[in-house]
Amino acid sequence: MSETPGAAPPADGLRADCARCFGLCCVAPAFSASADFAIDKPAGRPCPNLGADSRCGIHADLRDRGFPGCTVFDCFGAGQRVAQVTFGGRDWRDAPQTAALMFDTFAVMRPLHELLWYLTEALATRPAQPLRDELSVAYDETQRLTREPAETLRALDVDAYRGRVNPLLSRAGDAARSRGGRPGVDRRGAHLLGVDLRRADLRRANLRGALLIGADLRGVELGLADLTGADLRGADLRGADLSASLFLHQAQLDAARGDGRTALPPGRTRPGHWSPLSLTPLRRRAGFRARGGG
Repeated sequence: MSETPGAAPPADGLRADCARCFGLCCVAPAFSASADFAIDKPAGRPCPNLGADSRCGIHADLRDRGFPGCTVFDCFGAGQRVAQVTFGGRDWRDAPQTAALMFDTFAVMRPLHELLWYLTEALATRPAQPLRDELSVAYDETQRLTREPAETLRALDVDAYRGRVNPLLSRAGDAARSRGGRPGVDRRGAHLLGVDLRRADLRRANLRGALLIGADLRGVELGLADLTGADLRGADLRGADLSASLFLHQAQLDAARGDGRTALPPGRTRPGHWSPLSLTPLRRRAGFRARGGG
């Protein structure tokens, strides 16, 4: 069933529903041959693995076939909203004159839905007034934008809009990290590629935008750590405690490595490629110093 134009998204509207989309994530974006993608694909051209039913023909084997980047992409429900609401259920294949506009709209809708996800998470931390009011206003405004016609959305400077909302989300993260205790270390944007962090105290840490590619986080407690935009590709989360981490979305977990003892926040699922085993972590040292951050 399609949404009524102008209606608020359903409770699960920020989760991808590929059955209600037209394979937009397999057509609209460009990607280059790399460790994440086996081939080059220009923007607006369907991936050769996309079937006529708008489903991926190698979905179950994406990692083995050289497409791990596809397994960690999350549209936050933008695909089905563009397909079923903005374009009223018209497939770009059946109406090729709409294809370019639909793809451009998806490129704007996706970051708007991502912002809605973050704003929802920020409100769930129960911030004090007036921050809660500011977050609610930002949520309502972002939701209003998602209801705009395709032509209006295509003209939106979504990067500028995101730049106005992000400081508010940062304040929400700082408030949550400080509640009931002192905030932890500030490693915003830190370059921690491959760093062994098993002895680091990262509770209540600010890791917004940190590059944690391949970092060793086995057994690390990340309670109230702000992980907004942290790059966890290949990070080792075996035995780590992420149950109270802030702003950790499913795609970040899908990009990392973990096991049966990795504690996850509510609403997140354990990726199928994770190991069922766990290793004993090292004891944490009192301090932590690493190059990078801001």
